[in-house]
Amino acid sequence: MSGGSPGARNPRLADFHIVITTYNRAGYLARLLETVAALSPAPDAVVLVDNASTDSTAEVIAAAAAHSPVPLIHHRLESNLGGSGGFSAGVGRALAEGAQWMWLMDDDVEALPDAIGAFHPWMVRYDALVGRRYDSAGEPFFWQNDFNSFLGVPLPVPGNVFARSNEFPTNVGCFEGMLVHADAVRSVGLPDPRFFLNWDDTMYGWQISRQRPVVYVNEFVLRKAREQRQIDLGIRHLNDSSDLSRFYSMRNRGLVAQYLRAHGVYNPVGFALGTALTTAKEALRLLAVERTVRGAGTLWRGWRASRQIMADTHWEPMPAPLPKE
Repeated sequence: MSGGSPGARNPRLADFHIVITTYNRAGYLARLLETVAALSPAPDAVVLVDNASTDSTAEVIAAAAAHSPVPLIHHRLESNLGGSGGFSAGVGRALAEGAQWMWLMDDDVEALPDAIGAFHPWMVRYDALVGRRYDSAGEPFFWQNDFNSFLGVPLPVPGNVFARSNEFPTNVGCFEGMLVHADAVRSVGLPDPRFFLNWDDTMYGWQISRQRPVVYVNEFVLRKAREQRQIDLGIRHLNDSSDLSRFYSMRNRGLVAQYLRAHGVYNPVGFALGTALTTAKEALRLLAVERTVRGAGTLWRGWRASRQIMADTHWEPMPAPLPKE
């Protein structure tokens, strides 16, 4: 990936695949694929998981594949499995295709031309990386969290984490630009499709961090293409959302609890407090960002669904490790 013949590559930098999950965003996807085609150095392949889109996504993918400088693998699912299911399927497909590195991204971002080269110095040292991104207005977006296992929530880290270093150790992931090595994936298994939306990347990064470093690096690699309403809380940005996202934000607290139990760090009192904080955050999102109270009932329904998951005594985490090919 760093020039020269493939045989001269550092083996840790070989077989770089981009994994994209998309659903009914043909316009954004077309632009993303244009930016992927302009990457220099280029990826070895792109795995594009289509969550059973019903718009012109298939046509966009076919047109891009006809002119793509790298192989574009269209992996269409029979039903919409959400972002979580899409990334689980995409990472599994990339591994089957021989990927050693997988750069995970949603369909509403754009890749910066030198992104892969920006990652290279860090790929020799780490197995799990998260690069920086600009928001839709071209301003730096700060994503910096630390998962608190007592509360079961990621807490924002205030200030400029890159003031003294270009790397910030974290213990969460973000599927809007997370780069993972196959060794890290095999150590914890595929992303869990049961999340459908929300919490999947947080918990995936947390699981990886219990075995090896996860690092947020001072390299801009993506730009958000889709505009979102947001407010700046000083320690984090709070974006607008949807009823579907709100439901899974609360419902997936049950899955978070089960993962904490599986790792022996679940505290019922702390977790209840963390759930209260999550509810308060979603309520603030409704009131301050979306300026409505509609959706409050969705939070209640999500919380009730989380209790059913927590009561499942037969629940098991995603199997790991995955066997090597």
